[in-house]
Amino acid sequence: MNTLQPPAMSISMWRDLWSLTKPKVVQLIVFCAVIGMLLSLDGWPDLAQWRTIALASLGIWLLASSAAVINCLLEWEIDARMRRTAWRPTARTAVTHLQAATFAVLLGATGSIILWMYVNALTMWLTLAALIGYAGIYTVILKPMTPQNIVIGGAAGAMPPVLGWCAMQGSIGVEPLILFLIIFVWTPPHFWALALYRVEDYRRSGLPMLPVTHGIAHTARQVFLYTLALLTVSVAPSILGFRSWFYLLVACTAGVIFCLYGYRLMKNYSDELARKTFRWSLWHLTAIFAAMLVDHYWM
Repeated sequence: MNTLQPPAMSISMWRDLWSLTKPKVVQLIVFCAVIGMLLSLDGWPDLAQWRTIALASLGIWLLASSAAVINCLLEWEIDARMRRTAWRPTARTAVTHLQAATFAVLLGATGSIILWMYVNALTMWLTLAALIGYAGIYTVILKPMTPQNIVIGGAAGAMPPVLGWCAMQGSIGVEPLILFLIIFVWTPPHFWALALYRVEDYRRSGLPMLPVTHGIAHTARQVFLYTLALLTVSVAPSILGFRSWFYLLVACTAGVIFCLYGYRLMKNYSDELARKTFRWSLWHLTAIFAAMLVDHYWM
């Protein structure tokens, strides 16, 4: 680094630290949490509730960002071996371990304080548990140990709607647990679609990802089977009376399209089709959670 240009260096460092928080991933996490918050309310939020929503979103965003930074820090050597992640500042040593660790602690501590003081203690503890589950149990233990890592570790990533619900209600009900189950079942086909067309990356990383340990055909079959399970779980909110025909229509449409992608992937695999399946998985989750919100307020 050029010590004669401290402002540029400082800006570059903060840009690197920001990238370690995986902003796009955290954005989806906060989106799902906000949906959980709004679904927990009988009507449109009043001013005090909007304040809680804003503070809870900030706290969850900070803790999720902290978990992402910790993940990058713990996996810097693995990231350096993968084309998809070699650009990360920790992988190319543009950010030191101390800088990344300090940043993660500051994010996590600030998020915890916000949730504790302005939301409720249960939300803080559940969010911390999700952080430990992702950055600790999944990253350190499950990911290098078993090809089913994403299935077991997906529980941490499925927590956002539960956190959102708890932030507003101070308790957990049946509906947020169904939302948790939807994301939990959605995670394997979403992640394995990515792993399929990045299989050589994962082979170089040394991680026992399913396409590496069991092959393309087996993984594609698992993607299809999970999309079928996801379709079944996704219609549960309407079947149980939480949502109306509108949500059911969106969930069925998005789910059937996902199943068709999975079926085509299983029958005639290609990397390009795996990419399309991965992209659709993002649209699928966004569509059904947005449909829940529309259904809740306008149907």
